[in-house]
Amino acid sequence: MNDTPLELERLEGRSGAPDAPTAASLIVLHGLGADGNDFVPVAQMLDLSAVGPVRFVFPSAPVRPVTLNGGYAMRAWYDIYPPPADPGQPRREDEAGLRASQAQVQALIDREIGMGVPASRIVLMGFSQGCAMTLLTGLRAPQRLAGLVALSGYLPLPDRTAAERSAANAGLPIFMAHGDADDIVVPARGEASRDALLALGHPVQWHSYPMGHSVCPEEVGDLNRWLLQVLA
Repeated sequence: MNDTPLELERLEGRSGAPDAPTAASLIVLHGLGADGNDFVPVAQMLDLSAVGPVRFVFPSAPVRPVTLNGGYAMRAWYDIYPPPADPGQPRREDEAGLRASQAQVQALIDREIGMGVPASRIVLMGFSQGCAMTLLTGLRAPQRLAGLVALSGYLPLPDRTAAERSAANAGLPIFMAHGDADDIVVPARGEASRDALLALGHPVQWHSYPMGHSVCPEEVGDLNRWLLQVLA
């Protein structure tokens, strides 16, 4: 594993009056091969002025070899292995990589709290691999968060979730969105994750859009409305 520290400061942004205290924080986790710049344009499309000044945190994952991509090194929150030859077999997951990145993301949550933002005003958001890290970390965070945003991804280590999730985040609201033509994380995997979260008692707001493995304007609009609700 590559232990390069997360690149953070250069990608941090803030909306609202410069002298006003931060009202909420969004920690946004990118997908495989991207970096913290990837979701800056999406954040710029959001209108959270009703909430007050919002700090956006866009970390970049460490660079590591990715098995599925022939060992090519790229930014990744964890390694990805090829799917099993037998579809009936469970997927192999990089638990060590997932756990290491979980600790790094939790450190970002702790950092925001240390900067004066209550945990209940922090939203963790991620796309694809970043979605997996959002669900892994957010459900296990010891502090009650405002909510989780899970875009075009899935629930990692699903068999461990019920036993490992924190009591603080029981019933945490989750916004989930997926493209119905996604050929990277197939819709069925996202739907299975949704169903698992619903079974655990989480109020999941689910959206499906006519797109592939991407983000669309309609999705951003729906997300904007949800964020205003959980941060009201």
